[in-house]
Amino acid sequence: MNIKFLLSTALIATSFGTFAQDANTTYAITGDGNGDFMWMNIRKVDISSGKIVQDVYQREKTKFLMMDASTKQPVEQTLNRNGQVYTAPVHPTATMVAAAAYDKNHDKLFFTPMRIGELRWLDLNAKGDAQKFYTVSTSPLNSNESLVDEANHFTRMVIGADGNGYAVTNDANRLIRFTTGKKVTVTDLGNLIDDESNKGVSIHNKCSSWGGDMIADAYNKLYIISANHYVFVVDLDTRVAKHVGIISGLPANYTTNGAAVDKDGAIVVASANTFAGYYKFKLNDLAAVKIEGSDMVYNASDLANGNLLLQKEADAARNFGADNFRPVVPVITPNAHVSPTRLLQVSLKCILTGKRPENIISHLLIFPVKP
Repeated sequence: MNIKFLLSTALIATSFGTFAQDANTTYAITGDGNGDFMWMNIRKVDISSGKIVQDVYQREKTKFLMMDASTKQPVEQTLNRNGQVYTAPVHPTATMVAAAAYDKNHDKLFFTPMRIGELRWLDLNAKGDAQKFYTVSTSPLNSNESLVDEANHFTRMVIGADGNGYAVTNDANRLIRFTTGKKVTVTDLGNLIDDESNKGVSIHNKCSSWGGDMIADAYNKLYIISANHYVFVVDLDTRVAKHVGIISGLPANYTTNGAAVDKDGAIVVASANTFAGYYKFKLNDLAAVKIEGSDMVYNASDLANGNLLLQKEADAARNFGADNFRPVVPVITPNAHVSPTRLLQVSLKCILTGKRPENIISHLLIFPVKP
């Protein structure tokens, strides 16, 4: 018996089993349960079924530590309860969260707390019995005074195909880009611009276009899905937002607050204000259908995973050498290197598919160098 062959086969099977299992794993910002609208918990959900997979962080239950990203010192607040004054860690999601993005390259969940002008993230790779959060405040983010106006709240966030994070305010007058590596920097890119073909449907309109979530495609475009079911595609080079349609088939009171791409390339949406389960639709028709059996206990203010829209189409164009295919080059900094695990995955894929490594090398993930 060839033990080496059996071990290799088992390793390959395990690796690809993990890929299939993780493809639909998504992070959801939820409340405590049915009828609860305090969006402070972080849960893993399988968006193919809508079922909860893991409670990652629960307010008032999960141990945590939040640190300043620059100083690595704990961030604390002074509390006064019944005359007793003491310090306590800042609750990372205390003001609720409506915008989150999962960075699969570094295994971080980025988010912005409502009414607080900070970018925060949970390091999902951190060791220990406490979840480790980091926070950074910088001028492109809101001041506490400007956040009095809900137009300035960042309610849509995603990691783009280039490896950068992007977030947009409710009124779409500010698009920011943030890096995701060892040192996080935030850049204000300016306002979004309505495409001439929008015919009066503006990305800035409160009634049609505020709230919701954002996803990205493999060609480095962004898609804003507003709370009122309107869908826009954003060209990052020009910041032009084009209205592509309105999602049909959703219940009348179902706001689309969370959105993520599943392993088959469909868009899955969740509502923050109603416990009616998850729905999914394709970009070509925007016709939503309910995911039968999906969770109706936890509503969600946001969804976030590492899947990109049109990934299969981009892979096919790359593999067949389409003339009009322009690959998106991921951001690589001096603080990055190629993950050895990902190199193994690419090697296994080469063995199973017979493809040359250079034909699939663009799938490599970039990870920070650890000191």
